[in-house]
Amino acid sequence: MKVVRKYLSRDGKISYRSFIIIFVLFLLSLIYMNCNGKTKPDGESNHLRYKIGVCDWMILKRQKIGAFELTSELNGDGVEVDMGGLGNRKLFDNKLRDTVFVEQFKSEADKYNLEIASIAMSAFYAQSFVERENYRELLDDCIQTMKKMDVEIAFLPLGVQGDLNKRPDIRPELVRRLKVVGDMAEQAGVVIGIETSLDAASEINLLEEIGSPAIKIYFNFQNPLEAGRDIYEELKILGKERICQIHCTDTDSVTLPYNKRLDMRKIKSVLDEMEWSGWLIVERSRDKNEPTDVRKNFGTNIDYLKDIFQR
Repeated sequence: MKVVRKYLSRDGKISYRSFIIIFVLFLLSLIYMNCNGKTKPDGESNHLRYKIGVCDWMILKRQKIGAFELTSELNGDGVEVDMGGLGNRKLFDNKLRDTVFVEQFKSEADKYNLEIASIAMSAFYAQSFVERENYRELLDDCIQTMKKMDVEIAFLPLGVQGDLNKRPDIRPELVRRLKVVGDMAEQAGVVIGIETSLDAASEINLLEEIGSPAIKIYFNFQNPLEAGRDIYEELKILGKERICQIHCTDTDSVTLPYNKRLDMRKIKSVLDEMEWSGWLIVERSRDKNEPTDVRKNFGTNIDYLKDIFQR
């Protein structure tokens, strides 16, 4: 108001020249606010909306402290940390039951300004969730790890042996177990994201049958693409509330910039329209000619996703 009074005449009227000066000062103040971050530019808004992470087991750093330094070098925003192998063990090969390792992992994440995006039970890609007698113990191990690591989402793939398209007979037991897991997760205040082989409409039916807000879909681009389904429609059918996190890659063949069956800009447009936000995790899409070149494959994929989703 002091600035305005300066340009008023004694009778309280304002001249055309003074009006122009005040208007220019107003515009300059808006520019100043924008430059000082009070109004976020589009790029920063996108960065907050979509974060790009990577699976520690796929960069050959399963439950290894070096996953954070490597992810930082790959330009990622965070890491999906695995629970460790299972094989013939009773429990996951999980170092994070030990408080010492928990603090080391958290400290290393802070050091590189990274987040822990989720906790994964990748062992269930090959193991049968329906046939494991101690599934509650395994899920409790995961949930306790999530709480120690301050992580809200876990990844549970139903895998080959949990393929409901090929094994519809296991559905009653699968639903029964996921109801139990849903109760466990809800009490702990976390979400378990399941990956299935079903189409979107069938996944909605499965979620309704389970009936737990703590069980959601962990969407994997590879599944609808391999099945020949319309991935963009699948996302729309599921909707933002049912998708907790996304494995934002295809099967191994080429890196993402060269993938002809996946229009990533259209994916972003669909997710924008849905008002979805969260973690896009790089799992695969490795160059089949150089599948072990971690820096090339994952660095290329992360940079490509950042260019589309964060700029």
